[in-house]
Amino acid sequence: MKASRRKPGTTWHPDEVFVTLRGEPYLLWRAVDQHGAELDILLQKHRDKAAAKRFFERVLAACSEAPRKIVTDQLRSYRAAKAEIPALACVKHVFVKASARVNNRAENSHQPTRERERRMRGFRDPERTQAFLSSFGPIRQHFALKRHLLRASLYRKQLATRIADWHRFTEITQVPPVF
Repeated sequence: MKASRRKPGTTWHPDEVFVTLRGEPYLLWRAVDQHGAELDILLQKHRDKAAAKRFFERVLAACSEAPRKIVTDQLRSYRAAKAEIPALACVKHVFVKASARVNNRAENSHQPTRERERRMRGFRDPERTQAFLSSFGPIRQHFALKRHLLRASLYRKQLATRIADWHRFTEITQVPPVF
């Protein structure tokens, strides 16, 4: 399924949000591109330079090339981590005012996670949460069509195509082993 995704955009919007797992606060780091496509997520305990660096390295590994621009809130960890990674050293870094919620691409990308968290009555295990959210984002994006921009007939046609693709993807993983 990852192979069928389009190439990531040239502008990245990383952001972090607190998630509570069994009463303990964790940070869910998420990066989206300018189209709103989720690049990667990472669940960590800390909000320091090492955590930001680990997240940037993970996103760089998931994407084939570095962005031209990174848009972040004013968390100092981003700047410090970016300076230590050679691939991101020459990337333009735009800071937005954190209180104004101007980084809407990243802020809005947390909404499906919050909704899923409510439906599941909270996340419990960090490893399972990381695995679930890493899978949930691409699957949700696969079926998310911009319905307000499509005629009903075109929407139905595109949805049928996406469902057929999904059956193709899952058919590969559901082949029973032959002994």
